[in-house]
Amino acid sequence: MGNHTATPDTSSDPAAQADLSQHTPMMQQYLRIKAEHPGTLVFYRMGDFYELFFDDAEKAARLLDLTLTQRGASGGNPIRMAGVPHHACEQYLAKLVKLGESVAICEQIGDPATSKGPVERKVVRVVTPGTLTDAALLSDKSDVYLLALCPAHNRRGVVTSVGLAWLNLASGALRLAEVAPAQVSAALERIRPAETLVADSITDMQASLGVTNPGATTRVPAWHFDVGSGTQRLREQLDVASLDGFGAQTLTCACGAAGALLLYAAATQGQQLRHVRSLKVEYESEYIGLDPATRRNLELTETLRGTESPTLFSLLDTCCTTMGSRLLRHWLHHPPRDASVAQARQQAIGALIDAPSGGGLDTLRTALRRVSDIERITGRLALLSARPRDLSSLRDTFAALPDLRALVAGVARETSALERITAALEPPHECLDLLTNAIAPEPAALIRDGGVIARGYDPDLDELRDISENCDQFLIDLEARERARTGIANLRVEYNKVHGFYIEVTRGQTDKVPDDYRRRQTLKNAERYITPELKAFEDKALSAQERALARERALYDALLQNLLPFIADCQRVAGALAELDLLCAFAERARALDWVAPEFAADAGIDIEQGRHPVVEAQVEQFIANDCCLSQDRRLLLITGPNMGGKSTFMRQTALIALMAHVGSYVPAKRARFGALDRIFTRIGAADDLAGGRSTFMVEMTEAAAILNDASASSLVLMDEIGRGTSTFDGLALAWAIARHLLTHNGCYTLFATHYFELTQLPVEFAQAANVHLSAVEHDHGIVFLHAVSEGPANQSYGLQVAQLAGVPAAVIRAARKHLVHLEQQSIGQPTPQFDLFASQPYSPYDDAQADDPKQDEAPEHPVMEKLRALDPNELRPRDALDLLYELHELANNPPDASR
Repeated sequence: MGNHTATPDTSSDPAAQADLSQHTPMMQQYLRIKAEHPGTLVFYRMGDFYELFFDDAEKAARLLDLTLTQRGASGGNPIRMAGVPHHACEQYLAKLVKLGESVAICEQIGDPATSKGPVERKVVRVVTPGTLTDAALLSDKSDVYLLALCPAHNRRGVVTSVGLAWLNLASGALRLAEVAPAQVSAALERIRPAETLVADSITDMQASLGVTNPGATTRVPAWHFDVGSGTQRLREQLDVASLDGFGAQTLTCACGAAGALLLYAAATQGQQLRHVRSLKVEYESEYIGLDPATRRNLELTETLRGTESPTLFSLLDTCCTTMGSRLLRHWLHHPPRDASVAQARQQAIGALIDAPSGGGLDTLRTALRRVSDIERITGRLALLSARPRDLSSLRDTFAALPDLRALVAGVARETSALERITAALEPPHECLDLLTNAIAPEPAALIRDGGVIARGYDPDLDELRDISENCDQFLIDLEARERARTGIANLRVEYNKVHGFYIEVTRGQTDKVPDDYRRRQTLKNAERYITPELKAFEDKALSAQERALARERALYDALLQNLLPFIADCQRVAGALAELDLLCAFAERARALDWVAPEFAADAGIDIEQGRHPVVEAQVEQFIANDCCLSQDRRLLLITGPNMGGKSTFMRQTALIALMAHVGSYVPAKRARFGALDRIFTRIGAADDLAGGRSTFMVEMTEAAAILNDASASSLVLMDEIGRGTSTFDGLALAWAIARHLLTHNGCYTLFATHYFELTQLPVEFAQAANVHLSAVEHDHGIVFLHAVSEGPANQSYGLQVAQLAGVPAAVIRAARKHLVHLEQQSIGQPTPQFDLFASQPYSPYDDAQADDPKQDEAPEHPVMEKLRALDPNELRPRDALDLLYELHELANNPPDASR
């Protein structure tokens, strides 16, 4: 087990001391266990509490708001303690895991009655942020991933590629990928692991790999990432002789990452990972690329403010099961490039919408609401931690499958996706029979409470239960038989905790007592006896409940073992139910919100008629739909118009409609048609990165650089207000050059929103560019936004009107309006250029030949620069320096050769 990044200081902790002989036997046991988990909080079971000691106690008291106590001393140190009740530990574990901490659960495994010295204890599992399986610790609608990173280096020690392996321990889904170093950040943003494993030789992920980990970081020994050992461990886990069948034959460092991942995950659970039975290798070319900025700006599963709604996920998530909700989240972050995948899903959605009402969409969704989360139940079953109600839920879900399967078959109508789901919904009958026979109809929540195993499953358990539950009736029957046999009318059969069961006879009737009665106690007026029959019953009755619970525990453990062969069947059914639920949710959204099935074509382009922003439309009373047409001959739309006019909404809705189409959903439009699409890029909004030492403008330029370097002719690019973080002319020059590069070099589909009206001349130079604008109407210095996209450029930006709507004081508005008139007159009368001190000659932004001419750098220097290079500051007297300043000023304003 590796140390977490936040390793507690153990300099004053007895756990860090080598000599244990000075400590009490119990503390010796604790310190040995703690030494095996130095960076982990140890929950040490003592009776009804989990106790923490020393530095662990201080840390837990601070994080969990517990009372820190001090009792006695051990090894010359006071014993600091803090504890939590064992029956309520899950709520404390949830809080610790959310804070990025890991906890080792140390249980009593010995028998206190027979133990000499401290009861034997051991760590049965380690709860870490990336290895959660308990329902109380997991979010219903999102998965938790454990990820391992394994970089590959060349001979010079430069990282050439990075292997990724990530595991959803709750479901058993394991995935591998190998990416270039520059793509690691995007991969981490897409996967968003709760915990990342790296070699202990990597002390700084930012310095070594250029990435910042979004979750907890755990360092494990570097040898865990050995490629050969990892490949062998992966083959053993999947029980195969070769990884070729999974498409992993070319992977190297990813197998090293998988080896470390599997070793760590198995160690935390203290057992094999029986449900990790398959592997998926992901390739960058398989999905539409979405970089971190795009995922953030499109608000797929989280708003820019960090809330869960309103987002595309919150709008689409009408799933009836939590399995469907988690699959939706995965699909939104993994839109496939292959249009046939989306078409198959949309075909199934169409069949669900068109199905007759008697056995159609609504009936299916009603049936799905009765389905349990068997994906996570299967994970707990594989780890032998499933609880009784998990098994009853699994049983009830399997019992409902035949009816659900018949409903799906009635809708399928030669749709490949639904036919595949129908076949997968076949219940494992042997497993269902076993669960039906073994588990009570309404079992207790915990096995320790009893009442879990069904009657009739085990005769010995039934007998023990009968004894325990029917004790009173047995005593009544015995008393009646003995009165009849002895003729003693006042004979009584009773029980007390001191003497157990007995037959009481008054002294006047003792001469009628049979020979098989044995005196147990003499009272003043009565004698108490025991018979062989009553003694035998007493032996059974007094231990019946305890033995019944023990027998039930043994039967339950055996049942879990007997269910392990059905894990693959459970995973098959879970996958089919999740996909069916999500397709039904897509169908419900399409029907309720009037969405249409998009078309896919071989030729290039994006053609959306009357498109709408799905999330914004749900938040406003009336949404204005707009067209968006991008083609081979119309690659860039230059979008102008007022702030709040809808430019950003129009751009985002285009990207969201494209993404939804490739995910397989219907889309909010009258008609939509898409050619090949490989990536979606966005440069929207203003945000700084103070922690990373980057200003707003630096962030803007970094994102722009990534787009310019990576966008292809099949990419969709959204650029909003590029260049606004610097001076006007710098920003204008950058905006023009970036737009020009996207047209001439990248050739991508581009929506380019700007307030630089000078850029509206771009279509004059480039036929593949076109102007569109968002309309607004001004009235009495007020403004009405029409939110309609029209051809041609806007005539003004309405900035003062928007400021007025925002509540800027009227005096400020009047002053700004007056100054605006002055600036406009000055601009018309005598433009004031902004000089670049480093420019060798005046530059025209519309001169293509000059823009691409590498000989620009060979042009003669400006006279001012020549003069500055020639002088020696050490030789200048104060009077000479002043004269030189005047001379330079004259040269700057009136160079001797205007052509220069």
